[in-house]
Amino acid sequence: MKFAVNVSTIFTEAPFLARFAKARQHGFSLVECQFPYAAAPEAIVGELEECGLSLVSINLPAGDWEKGERGLAIFPNRHDEFRRALEEGVRYALALGAPHLHCMAGVLPRDLPRERAKETYMRRIDEAAATLAVHGLTLTIEPINPFDMPGYFLTDIDEAAAIVRDLGRTNVKLQYDVYHMARLGRDVTATFAAYAPLIAHVQFADAPGRHEPGTGGLPYREIFAFLQECGYNGAIGLEYIPSGESSESFSWYDEYRSGTKGGDR
Repeated sequence: MKFAVNVSTIFTEAPFLARFAKARQHGFSLVECQFPYAAAPEAIVGELEECGLSLVSINLPAGDWEKGERGLAIFPNRHDEFRRALEEGVRYALALGAPHLHCMAGVLPRDLPRERAKETYMRRIDEAAATLAVHGLTLTIEPINPFDMPGYFLTDIDEAAAIVRDLGRTNVKLQYDVYHMARLGRDVTATFAAYAPLIAHVQFADAPGRHEPGTGGLPYREIFAFLQECGYNGAIGLEYIPSGESSESFSWYDEYRSGTKGGDR
């Protein structure tokens, strides 16, 4: 399996731009990032090239994170903001060579009917996909559990899959986060198998603590083997929060690799 360190959740002891070198020092060649926008794209490209890293995924800007915003796509009256976020995301993805952009939906306010929010969301995803298609990029959507993100609009993998199918765009796919599926009480392997053709990117953290593999109740070796059996050949994004120092959170990988025929970081 190929693994990508999420530099937004791992190596947070170091400044953002210094995290890429740390990923390389620990033997990884792939990284992902939630929001790279605080740094100039040229600076990030310099780190990627210096460290011999490839970036596999980023998120579109998601509004004012510090104020609790978790996406702009469901809001009928914020199209201009969404459009600017889309343009910024595409600019960064092209500069950084990231093939996947995750579009967060947003937290549903009490005064916005869910049906209207969904209609808006569908239009925004369709609009974003059309923009990304011009550049050969893939847009992903991801169900997120309501325990970690109360009020988040998209929590149901079945609904997310239906949205992807209803839109019918070849570059709209699912981002399948094993941690969120586990927290939602879903069978993570059966659910993956059901929607495998729609899945473009996989992320992993153990559950329930969202720490590195081996710290919770998920049988990560069996899950990784299952993904291989299903033909998944993309990267697994390590979007976990280390239970201790980041540099000490990879012992699971050495144990995992020793029990397989090898693996790639």
